[in-house]
Amino acid sequence: MKNKLIFFVCLCFTITLMAQNETKQFSLQEAIDYALTHNTAANGAALDIEAAKKQKWETIATGLPQIDGNIDYQNFIKQQVTVIPSSAFGGPEGEFNAVEFGLSQNVNASATVTQLIFDGSYIVGLQSAKVFLEISKNAKAKTDLEIRKNVINAYGNVLLAEKSVAILEKNKAVLEKNLKEITKIYESGFEEEESVQQLQITLSGIESNLNNSLRLKDVSYQMLNMTIGRPVDATSVLTEDLETLTSKNIDLNFANTTFAVNTTVDYLIAENDKTSKELLVKLERSRTLPTVGAFLSGGYTSFSDDFDFLKRDQDYFGYAVFGANIKIPIFGSGLKSARTQRAKINLEKSKAELSDTEQRLKLQIAKAKSDYQFAIEDFNNKKENLDLAERIEQKNQTKLFEGVGSSFELRQAQVQLYSAQQELLQAMLNVITSKAALETISNTIKN
Repeated sequence: MKNKLIFFVCLCFTITLMAQNETKQFSLQEAIDYALTHNTAANGAALDIEAAKKQKWETIATGLPQIDGNIDYQNFIKQQVTVIPSSAFGGPEGEFNAVEFGLSQNVNASATVTQLIFDGSYIVGLQSAKVFLEISKNAKAKTDLEIRKNVINAYGNVLLAEKSVAILEKNKAVLEKNLKEITKIYESGFEEEESVQQLQITLSGIESNLNNSLRLKDVSYQMLNMTIGRPVDATSVLTEDLETLTSKNIDLNFANTTFAVNTTVDYLIAENDKTSKELLVKLERSRTLPTVGAFLSGGYTSFSDDFDFLKRDQDYFGYAVFGANIKIPIFGSGLKSARTQRAKINLEKSKAELSDTEQRLKLQIAKAKSDYQFAIEDFNNKKENLDLAERIEQKNQTKLFEGVGSSFELRQAQVQLYSAQQELLQAMLNVITSKAALETISNTIKN
């Protein structure tokens, strides 16, 4: 039996690990959708909305009828006595008798209904609950936008690492072939040893960069997994490539779009803050108004010397009472006035912060548009530079093997080519990430 239990536990553990390490394929949009469902921050923001909904109902419920039940049981182990003059019973003046009133045991079962009729703070509370729900929804929207941007950045970094490794491996293969050929020419006496050494230096640098890129690729996959909400060591396969994704994200019309600041999430959050400060001013003012409530209470009471309250013939005496109460603030030594003035000061601060947020967002949007436009221009420039660098490197390679060029010139051309390759890869990633940044700050998703 013990062995079966151990086997069952091991089987469950193995199944769990297999589920965690299941290979999943992701396009960029699929990765974003997965993150919005599985990312911890996204789930936390969604739970905040649910909590805000419950808080809204909690506030509403305080103004609805409240019913409370109560059952009291008392057993007087020693009955309390009351001293009364003997003359009340026809006795002599100046003497007193100790009398016990009531029976030793009693039960009282009652129910009370209370209803708030008017309370200024309750009305403000209802408005505040609605605003709090809006704040939670806007916070969720901002969280989703940030997660989307982070997924795009992480996805792009993986593609960059993959492409970088592929290019370096191709460069390494070409260099190894060139080194083999130039070595044969050198051994035949038709080339200087420096040519071999120059290629060896270049090959060594490429191998070092390749090893580093392989490590970065592993880290990039781990970062992507963590961003979308998968185990860090899970296997994720990306179905898009850097070139295609770059082409999809080149949109000059979007770069020239005029964006409305008051529709951005950051502006809406700042506006929520101003509204909440306005409600705090209303709340402090409402404290000077009367509070009116009503109640209805009723129940049954029974008395006995023995605990026989469950018998059918036990007598129970009913009662009921209705009442109302009004609480009127009269004098508070300036406390309410000070609270109101403080709330007004905080409101003025929030208005100034809203204005600052509007100006800051205009600047951020303008910068994001500029960065995106530059990224597109830089990508086109880097693509042309790579074409030139490839032709220059090929020309110097041909000149070297024909004996009319130097190894130093070839090495310079190769270094220039490798630099142009990496610059183009980075320019492609910049197009993707700068567009994501503009979409995030403007709250405008362009697929």
